[in-house]
Amino acid sequence: MKGLHLCNMKKFLNHRLAVSGAIIILVISVFAISAPLISPYQPDDIAIGQYLLAPSAKHWMGTDILGRDLFSRMAYGARISLIVGLVSVCIAVIQGVFFGAIAGYYGKSVDNIIMRFVDIMLCFPNIFLILALVALLEPNIIIIMVVIGATSWMGIARLVRAEILSLKERDFVKAARACGVSDFKIIIRHLVPNAMAPVIVSATLGVAGAILLESSLSFLGIGVQPPTPSWGNILMDAKLSLGIAWWMTLFPGAAIFITVLGYNLLGEGLRDLLLLRK
Repeated sequence: MKGLHLCNMKKFLNHRLAVSGAIIILVISVFAISAPLISPYQPDDIAIGQYLLAPSAKHWMGTDILGRDLFSRMAYGARISLIVGLVSVCIAVIQGVFFGAIAGYYGKSVDNIIMRFVDIMLCFPNIFLILALVALLEPNIIIIMVVIGATSWMGIARLVRAEILSLKERDFVKAARACGVSDFKIIIRHLVPNAMAPVIVSATLGVAGAILLESSLSFLGIGVQPPTPSWGNILMDAKLSLGIAWWMTLFPGAAIFITVLGYNLLGEGLRDLLLLRK
């Protein structure tokens, strides 16, 4: 077992895409976690007369329209964006694995009901469904995470269902049934762990999508609400100074691009390692 883990680690380290993505994510995560230590100012501190200052030794990324230090807001905003991405994907994975495992294991009418519900959900454009739900509810970080997660599980459910349909006919599952193991334990102990490879890949790519979606919602003004900083609402503030303060769009835009790129690279690398090289 130790040799197998070591072999997998060597494969991962030899995969340039996966390593590049992991490094990017690690750097962004350290930047977010260390925000209280590296931020020279509080993210909501307003400095009178310091509006829209260009990057300098005093303000590394300049200031915004209210005189707030952009570097500090970027650091704290990284926390919000990463938390929203990770938590919403966790919600989607839990839902997708639950429904997909039940549909795949029991099949027949249970499978038909769940898959038709999935088909109905997929008929609605994701962004419009999210906009409708957020408009009905008071937008805050918890609502945003729950809504993104609750509208993103369908693809994972299909992946898990397909894996379970294949796995449930294997000898180890038949042996477990012959020994009197309950359906619940078969699903949890034997089927779901063996069906997680495509879920891990999908979840990694899903974090990138969730971060991009949260940024889009915040940019539209219905995501994470000020004064809480997120990369999306920093970009929203930049609309008011577009053309005269290039740093207001460059830094949050670059942060979103680099973070999404990191998760996409890691996801593509994991796809090659876990799925294509089986």
